Amino acid sequence: MLHLDIKLANIFITDDNKSVLIDFGAAREVLSKEGNFIRPMYTPGFAAPEMYRRDASMGPWTDIYAIGACIYACMQGYPPNEAPQRLEKDRIAVALARLRGVYSDNLIEVVEWCMSLDPLSRPQSVFAPQKELSREGERRYTKLSVTEKVRMQFDTMVSDTKRSVLGVSNVGVKPK
Repeated sequence: MLHLDIKLANIFITDDNKSVLIDFGAAREVLSKEGNFIRPMYTPGFAAPEMYRRDASMGPWTDIYAIGACIYACMQGYPPNEAPQRLEKDRIAVALARLRGVYSDNLIEVVEWCMSLDPLSRPQSVFAPQKELSREGERRYTKLSVTEKVRMQFDTMVSDTKRSVLGVSNVGVKPK
């Protein structure tokens, strides 16, 4: 069974810190059409590239892309670019490289793997990334130079300032 709308809003965290995937509406809609496969609704940033194409097949790798996008969003604080934008100019590797030293290299590599634009380059079942993430042993962290650390702090300050300015400028503005 495919979920086809995995996103942060569809992951519920229980009081005992267990995650529960909710809202199987997209999966139910796709599976309820006998013989007529209808593309599900998708959420920009979390939808795999194949969800934008009529001729592409979907499978576990489609949901695995969304899982990678969820992890990416948690790491960055915002979702990744939509898949069509990534197909034109992919900045995921650069964005994740900036997080080296903050998150383990292992986690960054799993996110890159799950979010590969080519479905065949992604894990084909959830067991592969699960195994990689639960692997015993030492986590690798890239050592950052002082310059890289300062750049990361500066980038964070700039993005925080932009968000607060945009948040203040939108106060009191009514949506159309």
